[in-house]
Amino acid sequence: MPSPLPTFADIIDARKKLDGYAISTPLLESHHLNQRTGGRILIKAESLQRTGSFKFRGAWNRISRLDRDSAKGGVVAYSSGNHAQGVAAAAELMKLPALIVMPADTPEIKKANTRAYGAEIVTYDRATESREAIAARLAEERSAIIVPPFDDPHIIAGQGTAGLELAEQAAAANARLDAVLVGCSGGGLSAGIALAMEEKSPRTEIHVVEPEGFDDYGRSLRSGRRERNAKSSGSICDALLSPEPGELTFAINRPRLAGGLIVSEAEVRRAVRYAFERLKLVIEPGGAVSLAAVLAGKIETAGRTVAIIASGGNVDAVLFGEIVAEKT
Repeated sequence: MPSPLPTFADIIDARKKLDGYAISTPLLESHHLNQRTGGRILIKAESLQRTGSFKFRGAWNRISRLDRDSAKGGVVAYSSGNHAQGVAAAAELMKLPALIVMPADTPEIKKANTRAYGAEIVTYDRATESREAIAARLAEERSAIIVPPFDDPHIIAGQGTAGLELAEQAAAANARLDAVLVGCSGGGLSAGIALAMEEKSPRTEIHVVEPEGFDDYGRSLRSGRRERNAKSSGSICDALLSPEPGELTFAINRPRLAGGLIVSEAEVRRAVRYAFERLKLVIEPGGAVSLAAVLAGKIETAGRTVAIIASGGNVDAVLFGEIVAEKT
């Protein structure tokens, strides 16, 4: 039996849970970016969130509610890195053991940060093995609770607090949001933001942004059914490679989202570099797709107010150095 869909009331409740644990990240504005785009661009800097991405919001909202008696074996999660760190940090705060199933090709910084929160890591080949099957087996062996990366009502509600903050911060800045661009993998962040915006700013369009070749969400929104990606690896945006939309997230997103945008790897690299040079932000490739879409003109910005979610900043140092040193 599927879980009930979260509501705006669940986001309000999640904010109470997150109080004192998650950061209310800033909403930034750049004169240079506004001039370049002809509009007003607001950047929700979730790269400055605890653990370096929005994922801590959902992880803490889920794990902080666990009954210790039923979670004696701790928690198990599967993640390419950002959810892993969010779960590991939340489990550490709750004094619960955590085991994370991670792709073998996960950037080393994400593995190192996950271990630093005390979590154990088991790696797998994302091209040939099922992370869900591995996690299910390990959770059963350890009598642990699985904390999924997106398809969970508490995870979605936790991510929705970023949208609630965004709406309130935009209103405080006298900004009426025409659109919000959200990088998308399984759809938890976009679903949470869509629920928040439906209540706080119902005229605002929500667009998901995905890397080229991994646009399952955009295709799903067009077809009306959940589509799968043809491959599971091969993008610089390692955080956005979920094989298909979540069941719960798609049920929320399908009637609420305006559509999907696609960005190329070259456009993402330029966005990472622009964020460093002009915005003074370190954003990982998967966290920079919304900025990439704006810079590449994938959505009309002239005379409009558009918010973008800089969803994470956990980028490998070597890769980041290569990108910022590029001249084109």
